[in-house]
Amino acid sequence: MDVLAERAAIDTAVSGQTICTLFADAARKWGERPALHWKKNGDWETLTWSGYRDQVAAVTLGLRSLGFGPGQFGLIMARNAPEHVIADLGIVHAGGAAISVYNTLAPEQVEYVANHSEATVAFVEDEGFLEKFLAIRSSTPHLRHLVLVHGSAPEGVMTWESLLARGRELYEADPKSFEHTWRAVGPEDTVSLIYTSGTTGPPKGVVYSHNNILWTLESVQRFWAIEPQVLVSYLPLAHVAERFTSQWRGIALGHEVWLCPDPNLLLQFLVEARPTFFVGVPRVWEKLMAGLQAGIAAEPDESKRKMVQGAVSAAISAYRLRHEGKAVPPELAAGVEQAQPLFTLLRSKVGLDRCTTAITSTAPCRPEVHEFWAGLGMPLYEVWGMSELTGPATVVPMDDHQAPSIGKPMPGVEVRLGEDGELLVRGGNVMVGYYKEPGKTADMIDKDGWVHSGDIAEPGTNGQFKIVDRKKELIITSAGKNISPANLEALAKSSPIIGQAVAVGDGRNFISVLVVLDPQVAPGWAKARGVAAASMAELAEHPVVVEEIRRALTAANTHLSRVEQFKRFTILPTEWSPESEELTPTLKLKRRVIHSKYQPQIEAMYGNPPGGHAVDVEREAG
Repeated sequence: MDVLAERAAIDTAVSGQTICTLFADAARKWGERPALHWKKNGDWETLTWSGYRDQVAAVTLGLRSLGFGPGQFGLIMARNAPEHVIADLGIVHAGGAAISVYNTLAPEQVEYVANHSEATVAFVEDEGFLEKFLAIRSSTPHLRHLVLVHGSAPEGVMTWESLLARGRELYEADPKSFEHTWRAVGPEDTVSLIYTSGTTGPPKGVVYSHNNILWTLESVQRFWAIEPQVLVSYLPLAHVAERFTSQWRGIALGHEVWLCPDPNLLLQFLVEARPTFFVGVPRVWEKLMAGLQAGIAAEPDESKRKMVQGAVSAAISAYRLRHEGKAVPPELAAGVEQAQPLFTLLRSKVGLDRCTTAITSTAPCRPEVHEFWAGLGMPLYEVWGMSELTGPATVVPMDDHQAPSIGKPMPGVEVRLGEDGELLVRGGNVMVGYYKEPGKTADMIDKDGWVHSGDIAEPGTNGQFKIVDRKKELIITSAGKNISPANLEALAKSSPIIGQAVAVGDGRNFISVLVVLDPQVAPGWAKARGVAAASMAELAEHPVVVEEIRRALTAANTHLSRVEQFKRFTILPTEWSPESEELTPTLKLKRRVIHSKYQPQIEAMYGNPPGGHAVDVEREAG
């Protein structure tokens, strides 16, 4: 079937459906099966699909009694908790559209989203989040109702329990009112706005219709037909990756979702939930890998340590041979096969022993990370997409694992490369547009319906594609050479103690790099080498650490042309996180923020005399 015929078939398959019809089907099919798990006072709580539906009904009718309905927007500021997704679905079943906002937003940023969307209700998880809304209440005239999930509500703020109680009373008085309400919701109605975490200017609100979601769910299921899975939801629900995977696809397929309220608790939740399906951003895969490697290196029994390291090394060697299309020697293959129980045991240390589908998404993943997890018997399958494409657009096929690769277009999705190599996408997954921004919508979606992704790509094998870099992030040196920073950074991070690396050199005569140490790995690595440092700042200045970074960058330079090679580096005495603003909520680099924030350190590396450290001390001295 050609792509246009596939698109038409998907259109027909989802015709007339909404998130509301999907949720009604889920509650009917899976009634007493568990839908959501979360921790309360240290103990696990569970909500069945029937219980989930009852709470959504109560919120829906409670909202309608407040005057909330079709065409209105509701905000949610909450962690990954049951009330978050229940509030979302209550807003949607009432005929409105839900907007999850990042918990890290400052009050003035919340104010922008509230006023831009003209949201009339906001759900806030706790008193800390409520303070942000109370601070802007006088400047958000449309925001008539605040609902506090946990905590003591001040005057003028409704509690979650009182809203549910009101909704339950209305349901008991008229049991058919809930169904009458959600059946009025249509496929072309707006289901959500996702505000992009823009690094320049105010964020843009990506508009999704119910049809966008249903179409994309149908397309990805035709590509990867999976059964109900066990998931851990830990990425922000304000981001399309988590929203699509655990919430919308969870409803479509009946996933059992374990809600993790803090990404710092992810390892604990993975070990307890033991998911069968897991989506990790590259930084998560790196950290889990580093943790396992550190655990192996710390094994006191030398023979056992060497046995495990040898088995992992052999498995990676076998993967590399297969990856290069070469035969794996029978003796090596037999050794790797015998080590499979060991690899399952290692994966169990991070809760991934049951995981049959491991996804990496939102940013490129380094080759050695792919090699490590594939060696342990759990290859990472890349999914590429963007908010403007309702999440996914291309996927690596299960029967043709390639890495690095973003795979093939999903059914009904067209992909082509522009004259400059930009990845262009068209399909039923393309957003309705940017809310109240027709000019910016036209900049993103051309007159023929192609989304201009901003990613530079190249064809791979078997119809798959590879991302080269972001169109706007290419480094152009003073000699006019175009260089991909992502490629350089992936090579730079060969040492386990390097958590982040950012290549700089736009308009300069050589490449330098800002390095951030990995706070989980670097202290233990240093201690094993007799380095006792009280802080990351002390570690960043220690000669042993400086020499290790120099070694890693020297090794990276052997894979680079002369003009691409690192000349200088600066080790920053900080940790980067979404809170400190250098990373997005899904742990991608915010390059503009980094370049601005560390401008003095960058300028110093190009000064006379230069700051930071030389990669090749002898060459610079000569």
